[in-house]
Amino acid sequence: MKRIIVTGGSGKIGRAAIRELLEHGYEPINLDTVPSSDPVVPFTRTDLTDLGQTIDSFLSINKVHNGMDAVIHLAAIPGQGRAPDGATFQTNTISTYNAFTAAAKLGLTRVVWASSETLLGLPFDAAPPAYAPLDEDLPPTPNSSYALSKACGEEMARHFSRWNPDIPYIGLRFSNVMEEHDYAGFADWQDDPTVRKRNLWGYVDSRDCGQACRLALEADISGSENFVIAAADTVMTRPNSELMAEFYPGVEIRGAVGETETLESNAKAARVLGYAPKYSWRDFV
Repeated sequence: MKRIIVTGGSGKIGRAAIRELLEHGYEPINLDTVPSSDPVVPFTRTDLTDLGQTIDSFLSINKVHNGMDAVIHLAAIPGQGRAPDGATFQTNTISTYNAFTAAAKLGLTRVVWASSETLLGLPFDAAPPAYAPLDEDLPPTPNSSYALSKACGEEMARHFSRWNPDIPYIGLRFSNVMEEHDYAGFADWQDDPTVRKRNLWGYVDSRDCGQACRLALEADISGSENFVIAAADTVMTRPNSELMAEFYPGVEIRGAVGETETLESNAKAARVLGYAPKYSWRDFV
């Protein structure tokens, strides 16, 4: 499995995933509506909300590059508030359906795609988290049109894997994605933990997202599986015990959790994918 279609390859995770794939001997192709600011692989302009265009692009790339093996589907409106609610839901659900459909028609061997931490119930304005660290045992609890689009994506993946049992569909529930230049701003959050309490002070480096994408291509998985992908730590210097006691008193803390350890559990991703985040904001500030 070496030739990989990356939809949304011009985006934050897409650029990192393409770099990760290149470093490990893969041959990625970028499908996006705009060229990448880091144009290191061939680019095909594609509107993933158009099924015919999506299938045509997949077929054309397959022909030109002598067969493609898998797709990493990252194309999406990447969060709530980036577009009107209806447009966010429609764009994300339709583009995901189209990418899944094209992958099946082309007979690709694996689909890796970007789900979201928002399915863990955040932001926790209406109700606190059921427990911490958050993990995949929590039922999807979308609280926005963006999160709902990702919940629909996970349900689509479950049924596509049922229709196409030879194709694993692997959803990566990325935490709030950061690039190295973002870390300078973390100091501003230390005096006001409420700025980041919406996801239990979580984040993930885009390069670790790229690592997770590659590992999801390589892991021994069947059916439809979803994984939380976060950094190893929180965005805060204050200890978790203080933060949870102040903002989420009474919430159960499961297991031994370090004082700045992530409250979005990577345990399943570590166990099944071999995921081990390499980057922390603390190394850059």
